[in-house]
Formats: sequence, C-alpha cells, structure tokens
Amino acid sequence: MVRRSRETPREKRLQGIGASAGIVGGKAYLLNRKRSKFSKKYVPAEHVTREIKRLGRAMGKAAEDLLKIKKAMAKEEVQEHILDSHLMILEDPMLLDSMREMITVEKKNAEWALFSAFENVKKMFDTIDSDYLRERKSDFDYLKNWVLRYLSGSPEESIAQIKEKVIVVSRYLSPADTAQMDRRKVAGFVTDIGGKTSHTAILARALKIPAVMGAENATVEINTGDRIVLDGREGLVIINPTRESMKQYRDRELKYGQLERCLLKERGLPAETLDGRRLVLSANMEIVEEAHFLEAYGAEGIGLYRTEFLCLSQRRIPGEEELFQVYKDVVERAAPHPVHLRTFDFGSDKSPEIHQLEREANPALGLRSIRFCLKEPRVFKGQLRAILRASHYGKARILFPMISGLSELRRAREMYEEAREDLVRAGEPFDPELKLGIMVEVPSAALMADVLAREADFFSIGTNDLIQYALAIDRVNKEVAYLYEPLHPSILRLLKGVVDAGHAAKIPVGMCGEMASDLRYIFVLLGFGFDQLSMVSSMIPWIRKIIRSSSFRETGRLVERMLQGTEGLENEKLLSAWIRRRGPDIPKMLLEEV
Repeated sequence: MVRRSRETPREKRLQGIGASAGIVGGKAYLLNRKRSKFSKKYVPAEHVTREIKRLGRAMGKAAEDLLKIKKAMAKEEVQEHILDSHLMILEDPMLLDSMREMITVEKKNAEWALFSAFENVKKMFDTIDSDYLRERKSDFDYLKNWVLRYLSGSPEESIAQIKEKVIVVSRYLSPADTAQMDRRKVAGFVTDIGGKTSHTAILARALKIPAVMGAENATVEINTGDRIVLDGREGLVIINPTRESMKQYRDRELKYGQLERCLLKERGLPAETLDGRRLVLSANMEIVEEAHFLEAYGAEGIGLYRTEFLCLSQRRIPGEEELFQVYKDVVERAAPHPVHLRTFDFGSDKSPEIHQLEREANPALGLRSIRFCLKEPRVFKGQLRAILRASHYGKARILFPMISGLSELRRAREMYEEAREDLVRAGEPFDPELKLGIMVEVPSAALMADVLAREADFFSIGTNDLIQYALAIDRVNKEVAYLYEPLHPSILRLLKGVVDAGHAAKIPVGMCGEMASDLRYIFVLLGFGFDQLSMVSSMIPWIRKIIRSSSFRETGRLVERMLQGTEGLENEKLLSAWIRRRGPDIPKMLLEEV
C-alpha cells in the first residue's frame, strides 16, 4: 500500500497597496479584529440621561487610551501628534451633539446613536476626489469600534500581547495600533483595507515597518502560522512561497536594503547632474506630522503644502489664528528651506461641512480652487493673512491653484495686497519679499504661460490635472484610464512651452504632480530643464541618485526626439530603450526599479 504524502500548500499571491517600503518574510499572525456587534434598542424616556452618561464614559475611556499611547509615542520620539486628529474627533462638539440628540429625541440607545452619527460623517467622504481624504473614513471606523467595545464590554486582542516575531495580518489597523508595534515582535503588517495616505501608513513609514494595505481578502486567504513574504514597495503578499520565491525575495531584500542605505547616505548631496545642472528636490505634504520626513530623506523644503486638508479633516474652515499657528509650525519645521503653501483648493466634490457647495454636474470644471477663493473674499483674505504672518518665522511662498488666465491672477494679487495692508495697519510682522506663484494645471494657463510669467514669481506644474484637462479624460474612470498618457506629444509640448516661457521671464519652473515621483519620467523632466521637482518624500533619495548619474545634455537630446513623436506609446517605447542603453551609468538595482 502506497502512503500518500501531505500535499504542499500552493504558492498564492495577493496584490495590495505598497504603504511602507521594505521586504520581509516570516510567520503570519492573524489579529482578531471582528466588527463590533450591537443591538438597536429604543430607550425609555426615563433612561435617556443614563444612556447619555454611558456614552460619555465610553468616549472618555477611548480618549484616555489615546492619551496614554500618545504619551508613550512622545517618549520614543515617534510622531505623537498624529493622534491629535483622533482626539479631536472624540471631542468634536457637533458629533457629540448629534449623538445626544439621537438619544434624547429619537430614543436610540448609545450604541445605535454612536454608529449612526459616525456613519453619517463617513458618507461625506465618499464623493471626495482625494485619496488622502477618503482615507480619513478609516479614522472614524477605528474610533467607532473603539468606543463600541467599551459600550459592549467586549475585549479586543492587542498588538502589545504578541510574544514572537510575526507579520501581523488584520482587517484594519489604527495609527494607535501601529504606534504600539514592537519591531522586535512585528516584522511587518498586511491589512484588508486602507492605503498609503492613511495615518496608519504614515506612521508605518516613520517607524520603518514594511506594510501592505488594501489587500482586500488577506484575512480570508491567510491563516495564523502561514509563511508569507511581504513587499511593502510593490504592495505584494506571497502566501506559502516556494523556495525559489523565498530566495528571490531574500536576495531582493538584501539588495534593496543596501541600495537604500547607500542612497540615504547621500541625502546631504545636491541633486546635480554630471554636467553641472542643479535641481531642487522638495516634498509634497498634507499634514504637519509628515515634516518628520524632510530631514530623513534630504528634502529641500516643501514644494506643495495642500492647505485645504486641515479644513476637510476637521469639516470646517478654521479661523485666521488657528491657520496661522499651523502654518507657522510648518515653516519653522522646514526652515531654512521654503514652504510652498497652495491656497484652498475647494470644490463641490471637496468642501468643509460649514461651506458645503451646491453639487455640480461636473465639479472638475465648476466653482473650485481659485474660483472659490475669489468668490469668498473673507475666507481667502483670512488665509492670506495667516500665511503672511507665518512668513515671519520661516520661508513661505504662496501658490494660487487652477489659474486659467491673467484676470484671475491679477484679482488674486489684489486680494493679497489687501491682506498685506491689513497687517501693516495692525503692526503685524511678515516677510515683505514673499513670493507669489501659480499652479499651471489647465491648458489655457500653459498656452498663456508667457503672459502669466510677467506677473507670477514662479510656476509649479500640476500634471495630474493638466493631463486630465488636456486629454479630456477622467483619470479615475476605469473605462478611459488607458488614455492617461503623461508622454503624449501634446502634454510634452505643453510642458516645453511652460518651461521655456518661465525661463524667458527669468522665473523658476517646478513640478509637483505625479510625474515628478515617477523614476522613469525623471529623465524626461531633467531634459526639459525643470528647476524644481516636488514629490512623495520617500522618493527623493532615489530621484537624487538618478539625477546625479545623468547628463543634462543627453536628456535634452532625448526630449528633442520625443517632441517629434506622434503617439504616447511611441514615446514610452523610446524612453524604455534609452534607459536600457544607459544601464552602466545607473546602479543595477536602481535600473531595475526604473
């Protein structure tokens, strides 16, 4: 009788989102994160006061937990301020009032009122065209379940209880969970939901914990004890990897780690080509906590600070004094480098609750960005005064978004001058040399760049919108996403026109769109002669190395050939062939990445 051997589990791969770079392999640990269950009950009138107190105690205990974790984070010099937004949610008077009203008027029990109020807030984020803000929904999920556990008295497994080195697998993890991870016990983590702009991902990058998020069925496909490999850059999870796969990724981990360490050693070096062309590499930023990465990656300031995110995460527009304190903090952290503060980029698809705009059939073409600001002079001038006041404490610059013509730029400058006069009368100090620039992100601005350059101090090209508007495609629509071609000849011609116009007027030209974060496109942008590139901060060391290994003259000749092309795909092939031929000039591992 032949004895059958146990079948070896087959290798399986899950694709998620690379949230924090790094490659690790090890044993999986499935964290028990079941959704909190509760009963919907109506509360008798005589029990309303008791129910409100019960809700208050649960909210208070959750806040106490956060404060303890925040205190521990401060001792470890981790970004404890990232938990402030969670504490603000728990203390939000509008949210608390809505829950109390549900208990008092609708006679809902505390669990039901809590769930309803948090779900109502989450719905506001569904239509927002911003990965960062859509990720804020998860903050409300974390906190809702946290408070529900106190209301129900049901315990939850804690990451702090893990006893051995594992890769944590969970439906979701909160920033508080991530902050409590012990690197001696947690090699990395995988979640079903979440993305690279979540607070959890930001903390994972700060703590250098490899992470894949948004892997959807990870908790279904992976069991505790399974061997898995996690690639936090590519967003890949391999379950039950073969020996070949294990060896491949161990080798890759070693090479990647060695290369990254070498790249970080050069973070103090200038981004200068072999033939002397110097570029400024800056970071894009949404929240103050990310300023931690500026020095870590050698960023030369902040090339794009999205000021509207503070308002949208709080669901209101803060007053001038509150804005000033935030902007002052940002410019002080970035000093002596500049911070480019983009004025409010609101639209009907993303506006704070207090300023809900009427829904538009096509918000991308409606009342948004500078158009909104010019229509709301009180809000706009309050922000301009806050930026001016902050400029006294560092190097601030102002970016006006979505300028489509000269009249908009002139009106924005007029309101800036009025804000200056307000501060002069009040005796408030500010930088009298503060620079005013514009985002070039609509075709009319690109085509009128020579005219706009006479009255702007600098240009910053936003390629995400410029490509979308120029090619008439919605970049998040799966049906037409294939038409989103950064190397389309029309896009290249627009870029050349803007750079040439800026340089003819002797003003610097930068880029802060996704093209500036793509390793392959750096050769093209270098060839155009950009002065500044702003990107995800973790990409700066990689892009610096590419620039320092390249020749400005060679990339210029590449761009000349691409401008003669007739198809985006044709230019993509030309670029790929050019990069392959240059292999010896670039470190092998880096060449594999591009």
